[in-house]
Amino acid sequence: MKTNENTTITMKDIARELGVSVATVSRALKDSPRISTVQKERIKAFAREHNFYPNLTAEQLRHNRVRPSNIIGVIMPQIAHYYFSTILSGIEKQARIRGYNILVAQSEERCDLEKIICEHFIKNRVCGVIVAQAKDTVDYDHFEKLNDMGIPMVFYDRICTGINASRVVVDDYMGAFTAVTHLIETGCRRIAFYGASMKLVISKNRYNGYRDALLRHGLKTDESIEFICDNREDAEILTTKVLARPDRPDAFFAINDDTAIGILYTAKRMGLRVPEDVSICGFTNCERATACEPMLTTVEQRGQMVGEEAVDVLVAHVEGTLPKDKVEKKVVRTRLVVRGTTK
Repeated sequence: MKTNENTTITMKDIARELGVSVATVSRALKDSPRISTVQKERIKAFAREHNFYPNLTAEQLRHNRVRPSNIIGVIMPQIAHYYFSTILSGIEKQARIRGYNILVAQSEERCDLEKIICEHFIKNRVCGVIVAQAKDTVDYDHFEKLNDMGIPMVFYDRICTGINASRVVVDDYMGAFTAVTHLIETGCRRIAFYGASMKLVISKNRYNGYRDALLRHGLKTDESIEFICDNREDAEILTTKVLARPDRPDAFFAINDDTAIGILYTAKRMGLRVPEDVSICGFTNCERATACEPMLTTVEQRGQMVGEEAVDVLVAHVEGTLPKDKVEKKVVRTRLVVRGTTK
């Protein structure tokens, strides 16, 4: 058999050259006792001479046809983010209880990295994927590919409306509606909104909850105090300008706690009293909500429960108790936690 250093031989090649079956070659390379010592050494020596190595990926694929993988792929936009870390905790705990392992990757809010992760999951034969899409994801081909390959997905927090897949979310609309209603009922009349990109469903839902609470209580909406601002750094810069206005707001509703804490820090730095001069409400109930002064009123998202529910839905798809083409929609209720930044 003539080969060069760039030639890759297969078990079929070895079998043909040595006049044995492919099954015999396979058993010999696995050191099966069904093959004689002489035959095994003959086959192994030939394999070594021609730099043959078993295709482990192919072996794994054959194995998985008999026993499906028990690995769940998990995509987190930001693992360090408190809410996502609580979701991951719920996913890990429930997966372990259900007899599954998890393979976790971080998209860093990048669509290009999200696509690479999906390819990585496919190569590693995950049985399903739990994912919150990145902020800048507008192309969903990588999710469509998972769907086409029969790999079930469950979206959490940030769902992809263009994909027919199950989802587990918190009640963002009612959480925002309840928070803004609390601000109104405690005397606030000019409430600013700090949100994220309206490309995200959660942003739309929280914004709609904010607007509807104002309208329900007969208050006018004002687009001049509605902003795209979803992190502390930007909030500190923006709030300095907003609070310097002659028609400054008497309250703020922020899409997350970090943004709300940025508002709080700036208001105090400018000499305003919280909540006497300005009230502030966030959304998450992260650990920092109780580490600031005064402590932050916020909407609790119950991330651990979201993670647990996501695993249960995915496992139902994987194990066949829920058809893969049936979309399951789970909603986890929020809870308003009233603390010192509101009256």
